[in-house]
Amino acid sequence: MGIYDRDYQKETTGKGEYFGTGGLFSNVPPVTRYFLIINILVFVVMFLFGLSNVFVQYLSISPISYANILQVWRLVTYQFLHADILHILFNMMMLYFLGPMLESTWGSRVYLRFYLVSGAVGGVVYTLLVLGHVLEPGFMVGASGAIYGLMAAAAILYPHTQVYIFGTIPMRMKTLLIITVIWSVMNFLGGKNAGGEAAHLSGVAAGAVFVYVLPRFTNWRLERSRGAWQRKLEKERAFQGEVDRILEKVHQQGLGSLTRTEKNTLKEATRREQEAARR
Repeated sequence: MGIYDRDYQKETTGKGEYFGTGGLFSNVPPVTRYFLIINILVFVVMFLFGLSNVFVQYLSISPISYANILQVWRLVTYQFLHADILHILFNMMMLYFLGPMLESTWGSRVYLRFYLVSGAVGGVVYTLLVLGHVLEPGFMVGASGAIYGLMAAAAILYPHTQVYIFGTIPMRMKTLLIITVIWSVMNFLGGKNAGGEAAHLSGVAAGAVFVYVLPRFTNWRLERSRGAWQRKLEKERAFQGEVDRILEKVHQQGLGSLTRTEKNTLKEATRREQEAARR
């Protein structure tokens, strides 16, 4: 099955879905569309107006000083900077093909968090490697950490989806991810773009953790909430049962027969009724 034959490439509506609007972005949902536009505009401004050095100095990941490390916004802003035309071309091509399937699967809000966090994880890992003297300090730019996160998530969720490398070579998503990870590991160990490859591999790890761990955490949280609600209902039933017993005792033996604890229980029941009446 080709990438354009899948449901996420068709016009849909509803949560996590989108309308086709015609043109280049006809089947691109909103968050992916904005990411594409912002990346391209930033790249054009950087090189058309000769501002690349300024952008890199103030917006890239640059653990060359503790002041820069504390500027946490760089973990997001560096993702929208690219070094050259091939750099942005690869990232935007992958974003254009992978973004829609994941945004329509998760919904725009979850997808937005996933993308930015995957990229930020790459920046954090690179910074830690520099601080640990594993890598030399420098400037890191690019959306590759987030893009590799998308690639990992897509390969796990849709392993048999077929994509076309360079528009001609068919390859399954799972195979593409394996080849890409092996290539990144070899480059990292060989010292070739080691910082960038560290971000790539970190993005892959973030994508895998998100897909495998988050659903289990969500299910655990739902079960915990459901259990807490059930315990609250049982406690309320027990309280109401005790109130009924006390009222029956008053009916049969009078108020003077009540213990201090029973009187306090009736006061609490009266307070709850008054509070409910004021709502």
